[in-house]
Amino acid sequence: MSQYWSQRFAREGMIWGSRPSPSAGWAKQRFMEDGASSVLVPGAGYGRNTKVFAPEFTVYGIELSEAALELAAEWDPGTTFIAGSALQPQLVHPVDAVYCYDVLHLFLADDRRRLIDACLEQVRSGGLLYFTSFSDEDPNYGCGTELEPGTYEYKADKYAHFFSDGDLRGHFAGNEILETGSFTESLKNPQGGTHEYILRYILARKK
Repeated sequence: MSQYWSQRFAREGMIWGSRPSPSAGWAKQRFMEDGASSVLVPGAGYGRNTKVFAPEFTVYGIELSEAALELAAEWDPGTTFIAGSALQPQLVHPVDAVYCYDVLHLFLADDRRRLIDACLEQVRSGGLLYFTSFSDEDPNYGCGTELEPGTYEYKADKYAHFFSDGDLRGHFAGNEILETGSFTESLKNPQGGTHEYILRYILARKK
């Protein structure tokens, strides 16, 4: 998977443009209301969403792709980017909040657990976690070969897990679930076209 994304970032640059996801703004507001001062963004890419948080928080972005990190250093100099896997803890000191955009659904069950556990290890007790992921209401749900329950290879060599509300809540069992919901994300590709897909989000507090 890391090779796939490295090749895409190297070939296409800022794949999803410069406009952040609206969910980054929503998460930022909730983090500010909670008094957070530091935020971790696993799978930060080229900094499209980290830049939303950088003016108000100390922000750390974890990213495996060297091509994405090079773009991120120019696009968002206000964030500290760390080269490494989001499946492993990378920080020495815990942060107040985690914002994880569209990373969780990229993995099979064991690695989804590793991602969440790594995030929980890097956020303080009582800290917030805001995750977005593919929804089982998205048209791609059920397409292609089912690799695991809810996980489909919906395009050649590309798979994702599609979450129901209950499934997403279950992944964060043991934490306080503050809010869940869904929204439609609209992204413009480098060719100028627009792609829409349905996401779920969850806001949880580490116990």
